Amino acid sequence: MNFFEHQDQARQNTVYLLGLFVVAVIVMIILLYGVVVFAQFDRLVWQPELLLLVALGVIGTVGAGSVQKSIQLRGGGKVVAEDLGGTLVDRMTGDELEKRLLNIVEEMAIASGISVPEVYVLGEEQGINAFAAGFTPNDAVIGVTRGCLEQLDRDELQGVIAHEFSHILNGDMRLNLRLIGVIQGLIFIYLIGRVMLRGSFLGGGSGKSSSKGKDSGLIIGLGMVVIGGVGFFCGRLIKSAVSRQREFLADASAVQFTRNPDGISGALQKIAGYKSGSKVRNPRAEEASHLFFGEAFTGIFESFGQIFATHPPVKERVKRLEGFAGRTWSVEETGNNPSMSSIASGNEMVAGFAGSSPQPQPQPESLSVSPDRVVAGVGTTNPKHLDNVRGFLADIPEPVRMATRDVNGAIAIIYSLLLHTDPEVRDRQMSSLRESSPPPVLEMIENLSPYLESLNARTRLPLIDLAIPALRGGSVSQCTQLLKQARVLIKADNHLSLSEYAIFVVLRQRLTNYFPSTQPESKVKFTDIKQIWSDCVTVLSALARVGQDSPGAVDIAFQAGLLRLPKNSGETLPTAPGEYSLTQVGESLKRLELAAPKLKQAVVDACAYTVLADHNVTLDQAELLRAIVISLNCPIPPFLDAPSQP
Repeated sequence: MNFFEHQDQARQNTVYLLGLFVVAVIVMIILLYGVVVFAQFDRLVWQPELLLLVALGVIGTVGAGSVQKSIQLRGGGKVVAEDLGGTLVDRMTGDELEKRLLNIVEEMAIASGISVPEVYVLGEEQGINAFAAGFTPNDAVIGVTRGCLEQLDRDELQGVIAHEFSHILNGDMRLNLRLIGVIQGLIFIYLIGRVMLRGSFLGGGSGKSSSKGKDSGLIIGLGMVVIGGVGFFCGRLIKSAVSRQREFLADASAVQFTRNPDGISGALQKIAGYKSGSKVRNPRAEEASHLFFGEAFTGIFESFGQIFATHPPVKERVKRLEGFAGRTWSVEETGNNPSMSSIASGNEMVAGFAGSSPQPQPQPESLSVSPDRVVAGVGTTNPKHLDNVRGFLADIPEPVRMATRDVNGAIAIIYSLLLHTDPEVRDRQMSSLRESSPPPVLEMIENLSPYLESLNARTRLPLIDLAIPALRGGSVSQCTQLLKQARVLIKADNHLSLSEYAIFVVLRQRLTNYFPSTQPESKVKFTDIKQIWSDCVTVLSALARVGQDSPGAVDIAFQAGLLRLPKNSGETLPTAPGEYSLTQVGESLKRLELAAPKLKQAVVDACAYTVLADHNVTLDQAELLRAIVISLNCPIPPFLDAPSQP
């Protein structure tokens, strides 16, 4: 399955989860009704009014528990990591094991086309385990135990991190967080029952009526504890049903990403032979057990075998991975194709309508790329990407690399990337910065400019993604000011270049989708092509007009993309593209981001065929294409190092 099919399946799994939840609630209503009737009448009798009251009470209680937990989890993956005892890894850390972890996460993030997640270490946990948590790749975090850092070598740790990145890219995380909220609702009745039992034992009063009331409270409280326990077991069954098969898929994806089955297999074998295994001792481990790489909590469920297990047996996972060993890997199997090749040997960032690269490097005029592979490359990565990204990271000057890990340094990098090569325009930009930026930022701009001007334009988007964790470590007001000032710098020459547009789109996407107070609406609103038809026409029109030499070529490119969209019986196909500004394109992209995964796939496919109508992509076209795909919240690896064909 490709990225969009995984996203669609995640939506279907949410419906499946809701169905299991409803069944569990119905079972609890029936059982609690029986307990209440028996407590009141000493026998089972039909009381429809009482059944209604019990049903409303159970639904209200379970719903309240779920809503309370869901509200708590609105902060995203970092809330889960902190609840589990995780500590955010300082990007300036001196711990060699933490440095290795950060390097691996950075490599995987850039190679797969997402911003670098925040990383947490569960310092008190000696078991070998890890997790990914969040609602989207933009608020995802990676967490690892101290045992994972200390017991695994680099290849094994990379295999584990690749497994977790599969969950990020495949849309599993949102379902996992929803599952935590559902389970909390199911056990909420158990918690209330415990309170009632305590009240029955400690409560005062005397006389017959008091004694009978106390007995009824004791029976109902005990019944709620038992029924809450049933809900607890139902919750574990739901987690087991939802989680186990996805672990096999994530293992396979990790092998595809790294082309090294021995890495993840070695990690699993170490878990099997390690005294602490993959156990997590934190009291919250059970509610988050389905998030982890390995079985984090068994407790009373261990005696039930695999019925309640959230993960397949380690031996079975290793056995499946052994099937990958010794294989001859083809381009198709690893996703290692020319259209999705890596940034390190290509040219990711190019000048747009008006050249804005400080010192542009020699670039090929066009690249030969297959449009079919663009969709296939979304939401994945491969070993060549990882190798080239390592080279890219090694080439970044140390002062720049260090600046990406500090909020003032990260802000200075963004501003520096937007500075113009024309001295007059640059003076206006610097004048604006002096009025709005604190002295530390201005000092870092001056110090970093020589290094940034010497870097190839292809490094800009990866550099932004490296800086994102530091920017997210700042306040909402700092990020708001950053976006505001970026607009001012872009407008300084009264012209919006494609490279400026791409930088701003990626920056806005990474930041506004992270802070809860600035998050745009994320629910799917559009499931039919009719609802987004005009937006598709706007985007395809803009793409068709970029990089084409003649009106005829523009029309051909536009029609090539239009014909890839699902048929819209209510609209006549336009014969020529319209003229739209990038501002109008941006408004259409906001709506397209709310489309169902299958519609997004069609949009990305149509964009690719528009850009690649002649199987050659200009750098201007590629710049806009990647910005559009990212703005749709789809992780797309850099893909512009394919050799130009004669």
